[in-house]
Amino acid sequence: MYFSSIFILLLGSTFGLILRLFIQNNFKKSIGFDIQNTSIVNFLSSFFLGILVAFNFINNEILVLFYSGFLGCFSTFSSFIYQLFILFKKRKFLRLFLHYIEVIILSFFFFYLGYFIAQFF
Repeated sequence: MYFSSIFILLLGSTFGLILRLFIQNNFKKSIGFDIQNTSIVNFLSSFFLGILVAFNFINNEILVLFYSGFLGCFSTFSSFIYQLFILFKKRKFLRLFLHYIEVIILSFFFFYLGYFIAQFF
């Protein structure tokens, strides 16, 4: 891997992490609990991914910057799995199931929305 690719990856991941932390920390005050904060990040990540897929970039540097770097650090799959585990541990099975369905369905919806919107450009 070239030095420029490593720099691009670090640049994208830095901005992805900063945006994720900004959303998680600032929406915590107004929304009230962490599950929704992580869901917001996952929905936005899916939306951005839909846009990127629609643009069909073939430039390797853009792919490293956005797909691997930015979205890799912005999305929160591990946080989503941890939240499911916490709900499982607390025996809140209905809430676990509903949260799982909510995130999967709405993430796909936001992916398709981003893809659909980007098709017009």
